[in-house]
Amino acid sequence: MKRFIQNWLINTLAVLVACNVVAGIHYQKPLDLFVAALVLGILNAVLRPILMLLTFPLLILTLGLFRFIINGFLLYIVGSLPQLHFKVEGFWAAFWGALVISFVSSILGFLTGVNRSRVRVEHHRRPPDSGSKGSGPVIDI
Repeated sequence: MKRFIQNWLINTLAVLVACNVVAGIHYQKPLDLFVAALVLGILNAVLRPILMLLTFPLLILTLGLFRFIINGFLLYIVGSLPQLHFKVEGFWAAFWGALVISFVSSILGFLTGVNRSRVRVEHHRRPPDSGSKGSGPVIDI
């Protein structure tokens, strides 16, 4: 539960930065930012995997860059919900807003340690020579 709230706050701050940086993304009250970030998180959890699967050939063809189009589309959907007082004026505003949100949430997640990935590097000793006349490992193809 703690991690969920941390991610939600990070995404809310990222949406706030996008509102201030990208022309065409507007909100009325701070509560609207929290709700928009929550709805965006739900859409990213539910709808984004389906869209990624359906557009898999385009993702391969564009080397993953089509993912930014999907993120912009999801932000556009959040901005077009009539109950929210969070508005996105057009797809390009949603596209640039999604880029800003992705960048800011990645940076904040890294700085706060919420989205920390662990990498472990191990060095192994070379096995002793077994007396074969070859000087290295054999690769069968």
